[in-house]
Amino acid sequence: MTSIMTNTAAMAALQTLRSINTNMAEVQDRISSGYRVQTAADNAAYWSIATTMRSDNAALSTVQDALGLGAAKVDTAYAAMKTSIDVVTEIKTKLVAAREPGVDKLKINKEITELKNQLMSAAQSASFSSENWLYNTNSAAVGTKSIVASFNRDGNGNVSITTLDFDTSQSMLIDTGSAARGLLTRDYDADQLLQTPTGTAAPYRLIVIPPTGTGGTEIKLTATTTPAEMDAMIRVVDKILGQLTDAGSTLGAITKRIDMQESFVANLMDTIDKGVGRLVDADMNEESTRLKALQTQQQLGIQALSIANTNSENILRLFQQ
Repeated sequence: MTSIMTNTAAMAALQTLRSINTNMAEVQDRISSGYRVQTAADNAAYWSIATTMRSDNAALSTVQDALGLGAAKVDTAYAAMKTSIDVVTEIKTKLVAAREPGVDKLKINKEITELKNQLMSAAQSASFSSENWLYNTNSAAVGTKSIVASFNRDGNGNVSITTLDFDTSQSMLIDTGSAARGLLTRDYDADQLLQTPTGTAAPYRLIVIPPTGTGGTEIKLTATTTPAEMDAMIRVVDKILGQLTDAGSTLGAITKRIDMQESFVANLMDTIDKGVGRLVDADMNEESTRLKALQTQQQLGIQALSIANTNSENILRLFQQ
């Protein structure tokens, strides 16, 4: 049946053209944005996963910054510790030189005094971002320092933070709040460092901080210092050197761990970006091909609509004489 009231062909052509225009708008949006899933309406599941992982990546970026800050603190402490090891080695050398008969102990002691001042300077300078792991002036101990190392999400969606912890009691060189907390200011019993202790305590300390209190004897030379006393001082300095070396090794190990963690976090962020991209990024080759096809369909749809509208006009010829 042919009707001038209802143009079924035009309605069908118009419906098809609307569908084509809708698809073209979708493809053009993907091409302009680069995403095939840009909003939750595009694909709720993929959009939710992508949003969560992008949030996690932002947290990992902050972790990278925290690792960089932590690495700077550790590097600063390690540099000062390395200098301190060199200085204590030099003090040990000076004490061994003073053991030789006929040397001027007072002149050597002046050198040792300057080396001690250098130790103080190195410890005081080992500060980064207002934190010093080698020098403390507070009554309370510095304690354990934590460096944010990773942001984790388990299979149930629960998040947690992993930290790298360092006990500053292993590296504290000078502690004015308590001499016993400092590697350079605490007492060492030289008698206990003998292969066979005599049982007579002989406490020595390398650096004396005010107030001196009733601590051990300061390691320094006088004109009357005996060879036995110098031997005791050498044993104590060698003990201190061993402890500084252990502290330096620990700081070095943490530096290596931070470097590895930084590399891991960077790789993890890249992997997450790739995974999100696979879910939501548009395939530009595919979209360009679809656009070409839709443009062709659009032209055909317009032509079909034009033909459907022309059919109604042809009815007039039936009534013409």
